[in-house]
Amino acid sequence: MGNFNDYYRNITGHLQIAKQFPSGEEEIIFDDHNVIVSGMSVGLSYLFTASGSDSIVDYQLSRFQLGVSGNDTAGSGIYQMSANLSSFNEYGGAAGPLRLVSSIQIKNGNTTTMEVFAQIPHSHVTRINDTSVRYTIILDRDAVNNVRPVGPAGSATLALNEIGLFMKNPRGGLPTQTILVAYRKFSDIIKTSDFTLVFRWTINW
Repeated sequence: MGNFNDYYRNITGHLQIAKQFPSGEEEIIFDDHNVIVSGMSVGLSYLFTASGSDSIVDYQLSRFQLGVSGNDTAGSGIYQMSANLSSFNEYGGAAGPLRLVSSIQIKNGNTTTMEVFAQIPHSHVTRINDTSVRYTIILDRDAVNNVRPVGPAGSATLALNEIGLFMKNPRGGLPTQTILVAYRKFSDIIKTSDFTLVFRWTINW
């Protein structure tokens, strides 16, 4: 596994976040590295040892979660978001602009209860060069607006401030078992219908 360990240690990532307004103006509001977490190693170990799924699709980084309690000290050992959005409605609803799915999430080596994920369309995945792939996540003007906590009506709107990138199903489980592979806390953003939010997440190896 020596070659695999070297491969994993070389993986890095970078996240840029931009607001896009109806006028066509774009404002970059975040631009920094991300954290590659141990789930990347777990997922790739299934691939390199041929001990997990036999479908390459299951190793794709094709899902994401957003959250509202970003962790400034998050390191490679984390396996879940601090406070991820947990319902279809928080992402804009089943009939909204995002493709949403429920599946099991692998946490700390174990499978757990069902979680909600948004899917990254294949058309939003771009190979930059032989060692870099960009994942473009678009929250259009109707997506993830005015997120509020579970509780009394009138609760304050919560700011988005964390995002996670997930590998679809490296174990080849039925039902699907998804794992966190990259994470980033970012500056608070209150998402509204005034703008589209674009995440450009590049993974390098």
